[in-house]
Amino acid sequence: MHTILVLGGSLRRASWNQRVAEVAGEGAARNGMQIVTLQLADYPLPMFNQDTEADDGDCAAVHSLRGHFWDAQGLILGVPEYNGGPPAAIKNAIDWLSRPVDGHAALDCFAGKACGLVSASPGRLGGVRGLPITRTILSGIGMHVLPNQIAVGNVAAALEDEAVIERIHAVGDAVATAVHKLYS
Repeated sequence: MHTILVLGGSLRRASWNQRVAEVAGEGAARNGMQIVTLQLADYPLPMFNQDTEADDGDCAAVHSLRGHFWDAQGLILGVPEYNGGPPAAIKNAIDWLSRPVDGHAALDCFAGKACGLVSASPGRLGGVRGLPITRTILSGIGMHVLPNQIAVGNVAAALEDEAVIERIHAVGDAVATAVHKLYS
């Protein structure tokens, strides 16, 4: 069985982006995927610095998170929007995970894997401005970032709407379909 990681890019425990990513994961699960749900706050990563990496290597959080990414064939990422872009926590995790280590080439955590992006916000725009920046970053490191994405505005009310839930599920379903095609 193939595995898709579900990760919210916020450090908040009650993150709307985590919740919407999990809903998308439900769509992938109904398409036969094993879902591994992670919260970025559970992996306290230091700010990436090549000097720290050279002196100390990976911390336990980096090592653990990297293992999840190596084992997965796809990713559903909930992307919060902070000041018009994704939060530093997402970029920092990508920077750490993109490094070569333990016989793995740089970018092994990402290259060739399918990715679906979702975002959510209590505001009307739903975090839509952070999605293209995140898409550019992930595409640039070799992920197959699918065109299916959703920005869920007025998220508390939207998550009560079955039509919105189905549109979120469709993102996860698209990731699962891509994983089936890439790895079967």
